[in-house]
Parts: sequence; C-alpha cells; structure tokens
Amino acid sequence: MAEPSLARYALYYVPASDSPLWRFGCSIIGYDSLRGCDVPLSCPEGWTAGDWHDATAEPRRYGFHATLKAPFRLAVGQSEQDLRQAVRAFSNGRAPVPLGRLRTVQLGSFVALVPEVQGGGLESFAAQVVMAFEPFRAPLTAEDRARRKPEALPARERAYLDRYGYPYVLDAFRFHMTLSGPLPAGRIAGTRDALDAMLAEVGSLPDLVDAVALCRQDGPGTGFRILDVSVLTA
Repeated sequence: MAEPSLARYALYYVPASDSPLWRFGCSIIGYDSLRGCDVPLSCPEGWTAGDWHDATAEPRRYGFHATLKAPFRLAVGQSEQDLRQAVRAFSNGRAPVPLGRLRTVQLGSFVALVPEVQGGGLESFAAQVVMAFEPFRAPLTAEDRARRKPEALPARERAYLDRYGYPYVLDAFRFHMTLSGPLPAGRIAGTRDALDAMLAEVGSLPDLVDAVALCRQDGPGTGFRILDVSVLTA
C-alpha cells in the first residue's frame, strides 16, 4: 500500500468488464485497469507494435475510461473507505445517463472516442460528480498546478483549475475515451481511419453511462487500477 500522500484517486466511467468495448479499449492501449496489468496490444494499420506501444504510453497509465472527476489526492481527514462509501451512496438512486453512438475524433494531437452528441445529460451528470466529491479533494500543489500550464489556458478554464483542480469541468467538459497519446500531425487522420475500422468490428457498443468507477494510482508513473464500480440505480 502506498503512502496516502502519494496515492491519487479518480472517478471514471468504464464500460462493463465483459463488454466488447472494454476489450477493445484495453487492447488498443495495452492495459487492463481492472486487473492492473498489461494486455496484448492491438496495433492499428500503419503502425509497428513498438511505435504504437510508445504512442499509447500516456493513456496506458490511466486505463481505458472517460473522466468524470480528474485525479486528486485525498484531503486531510478523508479516507479511501470514506470515498468508496460516498461513491456507492452517490450512485444509488441516480439513473443511467444516455451516451448515444460513439465515434473517433481528433482532440488536439490525440485520438479519442466521443459521443456523436455532447452535452445535455452527460454534462450535467459529470458536473454533479465534480461537485459532490470536492470535499474529498486536497488542494493542488504548486507543482500539480504548474503541470497544467495555467498560463496557456483561457480565463474560464484557468478559474476552473483553481476552483476544482481541473480545467475541463462544467461547461468546459467533453466526454471522451482516449485511444492514443500525442501523435504526429501527419499521422492522425490515418490512425483515426484505422481505429474506425477496428471499432466497426467490435459489434454492440454501450449507449448508457451506467456506473461510476473509483480508481487509484499508487504513485507517480504507476497505472491506475479500478477499486470499485458502483452501478447507477434509480
């Protein structure tokens, strides 16, 4: 068990562990955060296995997911068990949220899965998660804040970083499931096409956000692991 000061927690949406989407996402990034281990990597056309392994280093550290509340250290006086119980209580009595059809897009320099229609119920639900678990979040350290490069953020997102520890919340939130790290500009379109072809073979995809996963990172550079999955039950 890592020292509490080193551990970080996050609240994510993850597909059911027996679903085709979960198997697809884990294989694309080469990591299963439920089991906490690397898995065989599925390499898109146009990439060597070694190059794709390097290109997915960043999402591999976090596991296949969509962020609801970004990684944070526990506030003084809060415990992992308190957080676990709070996630279960939050999920009990809340209905699943429509997700809709998923598609690949370019976000900045990386590729991700996003719903064809953003906002609405997803944005509202993510905002509820952010607000509900603020009491568990320790303030950002100066190093953590600097890592977000606040000087490069618009004023709105810089204010969110200072208030919630993460710039992409509330009306700046965009539901996405990352499939790559930063890619060379000339390779993004071809990689999207290759991932689209692989996704087309997956079959049935979820159309609801139906659970909240509590995840933990034991220390810098280690992979996040799923501690608990709380199903949304209205």
